[in-house]
Amino acid sequence: MKKICFLIGNLNHSGGTERVTTLIANALAQKDFQVSILSLADGKQPFFELAPSIKTYSLYTKKISFKKNFFGAIWRIRKFVTEHQIDTLVVVDSLSCIFTVPALFGLKVKHICWEHFNFKVNLGVKYRDIGRRWAAKYCDYVVTLTKRDKELWEQGIKNIKAKIIPIANPSPFEVQENMPSLDYKTILCVGRLTHQKGFDLLITAWTKVAEQRPDWKIIIVGSGEDELMLQQMVKDLHVEDSIVFAGQQKNMDTFYRQASFFCLSSRFEGFGMVLLEAQSYGLPIVAFDCEIGPAEIIDHNISGLLVEPENINGLTNSLLELINLSNIQYEKMSSNAVENSVRYSVNPIVKQWLSIIK
Repeated sequence: MKKICFLIGNLNHSGGTERVTTLIANALAQKDFQVSILSLADGKQPFFELAPSIKTYSLYTKKISFKKNFFGAIWRIRKFVTEHQIDTLVVVDSLSCIFTVPALFGLKVKHICWEHFNFKVNLGVKYRDIGRRWAAKYCDYVVTLTKRDKELWEQGIKNIKAKIIPIANPSPFEVQENMPSLDYKTILCVGRLTHQKGFDLLITAWTKVAEQRPDWKIIIVGSGEDELMLQQMVKDLHVEDSIVFAGQQKNMDTFYRQASFFCLSSRFEGFGMVLLEAQSYGLPIVAFDCEIGPAEIIDHNISGLLVEPENINGLTNSLLELINLSNIQYEKMSSNAVENSVRYSVNPIVKQWLSIIK
């Protein structure tokens, strides 16, 4: 039985990266692979449910400075991989390749870098750029989330030896029995309250929408470091009556069922899992056409609207355009959204993973 290990930052986190890692790991565990997940730190209380056969391990029991423990981390990864006789190591996040490339040197282990951000984004971490260069040179495969991102890798890195393969994230979302409606007069937004997610742009765009359609409201689900700043902004712009901060929620079902549309105002995305979740409920989407993600999931004027990145007036106009759709146009857009979400179901995507793991 082949042994596959996923190396991730911390499996306890509740983000999209942890969610799709769990999905792929669970699917592979059903295919007679022995699957384990190694967190760099902690990871002993996984947020998402794992198949019973999957074992979890931690490199370090708690968060540490990886700068100070750089060589220690490399040594521990090498020790883990040899002791557990791992056949394939899937590194979730190119940043960690700065540890795994030296750790696997000279070992007969298939080495896969699974990129979760778009190539133009390093989140201010210079080591991620190094990790990407090393992955391109020393890994067997680099898995990108989109075809566009594969192109960016090929343009941005010289002498690539790895095979670069785009495999979309699977959607963890079954198509829901849901009848969205314009009558709810609600636009749903979900994401961490950080600069990346662009809620400041959305709030600014909304001021003009609220003047024309005071009967509509926005619900923002999520928490994060910009929360107080954004709440203050809402007050300063006098839109507190029509923007609701709902905090972080574990059960999103009710929110999706009471929404008319979904809005993504991100400055950049890795892939945008929430877009697939929104589509599984049949919600049309308005989103900034930011690098990587939205344009691969939303067909403009078919399942939603794409807006020029960070164009606040464009976002205002697109929100109004969706609000003013006729019921017939709205229902058509809604069924197109559902159709698209089916393309991302787990089985076809796991087949692509099997082609590189076997």
